[in-house]
Amino acid sequence: MAEISAQKVKELRERTGAGFMDCKKALGESNGDIAEAETLLRKRGIDVARKKAGRDAREGLIGTYVHPGSKLGVLVELNCESDFVARTDDFVELVHDVAMHIAAADPRFIRKEDVSQEAIDKEREIQRARALEEGKPEKIVDKIVEGRLSKFYEEICLYEQPFVKDNATTVGELITAKIAKLGENIRVSRMARFKVGEGEEQAESEAEASLAAA
Repeated sequence: MAEISAQKVKELRERTGAGFMDCKKALGESNGDIAEAETLLRKRGIDVARKKAGRDAREGLIGTYVHPGSKLGVLVELNCESDFVARTDDFVELVHDVAMHIAAADPRFIRKEDVSQEAIDKEREIQRARALEEGKPEKIVDKIVEGRLSKFYEEICLYEQPFVKDNATTVGELITAKIAKLGENIRVSRMARFKVGEGEEQAESEAEASLAAA
């Protein structure tokens, strides 16, 4: 087994946020390979998150982010299980990071499960027509459509989006890592994004659609 230096443990802790002993153990199992150790820690984090997913989370914080210039702002509610965890630096940082991400990436839904069937059917129809227009063989069109739906979810769902501060990690994976570190279930329950002038445009668009339907 490779000798594990304190510097490697420190580097892995900075990359994953995991505890000292967890990092040292993962590095030992990966013979000092930091990338492999990071993968091991993420897999363990997912296992921990799955076990805690059903637990009640009614504490937490409401976070805000206002972009310089005050033309764009976000409100987001992150829940955890205890007020103690809600007050930790790790949780406060997570709330801020998620709010900032929402401001930058503009997700329409929190999770894949939140996407309406109507939106999914519409996107599937669009991608099927696109694939046929591109001359893709009929027998593989459905497979192509499902692949493009995955990209669709990545674009519109908060948990599926690459985190703006680290594109190698999704927001869902970021939250999972915090669940593993803090030992409590954590979830985003609500979010709202405001951009100056956008509300009026949306109202006008909805009014026009209503008149057209009539």
